[in-house]
Amino acid sequence: MPETLEPQTPITVNGTPPARPSRRRSFGAVVIMVVYCLPLTGWLIRGNSLSAEVGRELVYWALALGLVTYVVIAERRPVSSIGLRRPTWKSLVIGSFGACLMVAGMAFIYLVIFPSLGLSSNEAGTVAVKALPFWFRVFLIVRAAVFEEMFFRGFMIERLTEITRGHRLGAAAISCVLFTALHLGYWGWAHLMIAGFGGVVLTALYLWRRDLAANMIAHLLTDAVGFLLA
Repeated sequence: MPETLEPQTPITVNGTPPARPSRRRSFGAVVIMVVYCLPLTGWLIRGNSLSAEVGRELVYWALALGLVTYVVIAERRPVSSIGLRRPTWKSLVIGSFGACLMVAGMAFIYLVIFPSLGLSSNEAGTVAVKALPFWFRVFLIVRAAVFEEMFFRGFMIERLTEITRGHRLGAAAISCVLFTALHLGYWGWAHLMIAGFGGVVLTALYLWRRDLAANMIAHLLTDAVGFLLA
């Protein structure tokens, strides 16, 4: 992957915001975002068996590959346009820092906020995931880190920023809200606090560094603590 990045802030001429991307490119990006927010895996593969779970994960990997293919072939842009670049030691350090921050914040939510609100920390979704084989949980958290960061942080924030002519914070807010809301179907209402907190940290991390590798590491390590070690 290219090591150079495109400018993080829109280039302006005499204070004038950059031109909007072409209508075709904007339309294509919006279609991708709408389609990828649909529960495609549940529609395509039904059931609660392990084979069904594996099938749904493979669909997510196909979607990730499709997203990269769209950027490179349809948009004719480098993957650096969605924050993908070769990871460095800084990616590991910053990703680890992000994971520590998320684990600490989520522990506070579970141990302090949930009890004060009378909510159970043993959510059905969490219990169900922990009951799955270890190898599959590893497969699951790696996929979540790669696909969710690539789509929600990389593609969505970058393309919405372009469509809105540089309103990066607004684009990030939309991405974060959608990321949080889409956890509701499987995880339930209580988990929205967990997903929301994680989404805010991951979004801030991407806005700060624009390094998807760091985001993926932070996401992966956080999920590993919750689903592999806890």
